Amino acid sequence: MNTIEIEEAEKQLSKLVEEAVNGESFVIARDGKPLVKVEALHRGSSARGIGFLKGEIAVPDDFDRMGES
Repeated sequence: MNTIEIEEAEKQLSKLVEEAVNGESFVIARDGKPLVKVEALHRGSSARGIGFLKGEIAVPDDFDRMGES
């Protein structure tokens, strides 16, 4: 994993972000001391599918008639 000084990261941010998206994580440092690790968020790992609230909420039996007078 590459370490890059913060001043250089500011100059190359777009390039570095693109590399992170492609799997190349990196560390931003100041005066040689690591500050943060940058890595891509993987959309598939946090996406929720149908049924993700199963057991967490209840739909009333009269749901289809709600709001009728």
